[in-house]
Amino acid sequence: MEEPMPLADSSSMMRVAFVGKGGAGKSTIAGTFARLLARRGQPVLALDSDPMPGMPYALGVAVDDCPIPDDVVVSGGEGEPRWVLRSDLDAAAIVDRYAAEGPDGVRYLQFGNLWGHVVRLQKAQHAWSQVVAELDRDQWHLVGDLPGGTRQAMFGWARYADTVCLVVESTVKSMHTAARLLTLSQAKWGPSSLVLVVNKACDDSDAARICERLELPAAAVVPHDPEAGRGDRRGAAPLDAAPDGALAHAVDALVDRVVSLYSFGEEVAG
Repeated sequence: MEEPMPLADSSSMMRVAFVGKGGAGKSTIAGTFARLLARRGQPVLALDSDPMPGMPYALGVAVDDCPIPDDVVVSGGEGEPRWVLRSDLDAAAIVDRYAAEGPDGVRYLQFGNLWGHVVRLQKAQHAWSQVVAELDRDQWHLVGDLPGGTRQAMFGWARYADTVCLVVESTVKSMHTAARLLTLSQAKWGPSSLVLVVNKACDDSDAARICERLELPAAAVVPHDPEAGRGDRRGAAPLDAAPDGALAHAVDALVDRVVSLYSFGEEVAG
């Protein structure tokens, strides 16, 4: 597979989605990516559609398991989706009222968890879809964390993104999931760029094995970072536990790589 080409200048903001097998570390990478992008003076909205609360820990946000309220979503009328936002709410109002503010100025919205009946999760996911569709493309850089695995990504939950970052660790299961997710690039609604992020690499052979298996060069190789791992065990975000660590430097390089795909890249290079 060829390297991704720069995107057309259709907006002054990026839309990036992180996908991968559960446990590959995509939430950690996504949250760290959002903070490092915000540190460049950019307005960043982190959208969490993963029902497991991993992204807020990476962001350092105090709200770790608090999706938008149930009453934000109501039954849709004739010709509408099953669930829609309440008529007095639009995407901007959702962000203003319910987005938590985290370190570095990142705003964070969580759209579902696994508490309670599955209908609650379905309602929250419909709200996420409507918010993504209605948000002003020139207001926020969107950094989204999708649920682990292939189901949601294949059903179109990544269609809002210009760039999809595929996070893979050096296990057979993770690489197998990644191989399936690579077919996103063939969908009619597929992303303009799909980039590979090797995570938890112990040495150069891990990255080489993954790149060979997926026939795709790595946009970033994130090494195993013991210091960040110890921070994670006590609930600290990687950038707080190891601000100058290997993980932080590798994800900052990933920000550079993704920014370079956009024609406005020099404005956000930092």
